[in-house]
Amino acid sequence: MSDIVYNFKSKQLEFNTPKIMGIVNVTPDSFSDGGKYLDTNQAINHALKLIDDGADIIDVGGESTRPGSEPVSLDEELIRTISVIKNIRSLRKDILISIDTTKSEVAKQALDNGADIINDISGLTFDEDMINVAKSFDAGIIIMHIKGNPKTMQNSPFYLDVVDEIKEFLITQSTKAKQNGIDKIIIDPGIGFGKSVDDNFKLIKQLNDFSDIGFPVMIGLSKKSFIGKTLDLNIEDREIATVIMETISVLNSARIIRTHNVKYCTQMVKLASHIL
Repeated sequence: MSDIVYNFKSKQLEFNTPKIMGIVNVTPDSFSDGGKYLDTNQAINHALKLIDDGADIIDVGGESTRPGSEPVSLDEELIRTISVIKNIRSLRKDILISIDTTKSEVAKQALDNGADIINDISGLTFDEDMINVAKSFDAGIIIMHIKGNPKTMQNSPFYLDVVDEIKEFLITQSTKAKQNGIDKIIIDPGIGFGKSVDDNFKLIKQLNDFSDIGFPVMIGLSKKSFIGKTLDLNIEDREIATVIMETISVLNSARIIRTHNVKYCTQMVKLASHIL
């Protein structure tokens, strides 16, 4: 992956070292930080702090995708996200911004107002127009795997072979994106999105299998429930365990880490880069 370089309007993204994506949830109900940054100014200030802590990408989302979450209307998602993106872009010209959405209209308006990347947890399956929006803006696209939808995804998910099935999905969707003229593709196996605890550990253990697809691999495992269930930890006590699992992921070929704690992750990446 070290030879892959993606050119965006804001800056160039190369993958000779892992990159860090800081999370800005402009929601009342996200599992880790719901309600903390629902106010536009709070969200902007949090994004600026994440950038100062070392984030390469800021991921702005206006709809919670935690297990059991209800969908948000288009208008509400736009209200939550667009002004935040617009302000981040005006204050930091050279930061990469991604919009965490499954709605093509949200993606379109986000890209219109300074975003560079679409982070689609449905892997281009919830909204058929998403691929056209990405193409028309020459945007980057993160294709993630999910089984079902956020409301139902953790209702006893089952796979015959979790790695093979998810790899097949990511190959299919990334091929579709490439055939439609999208060349800045990132893939994400979707830790916690319709997976059991054992499934998540298998995916992290075999992350190298996903890098074989030919695109940078993103992983998002920050404070997730498989960590809490394994170690019997509340959300606020999962910071150290998160960094441990993020380190293992980087050593197993992850090239973007989506995280709540950018400061810790930045330290980890600096150390791991001497080993990679």
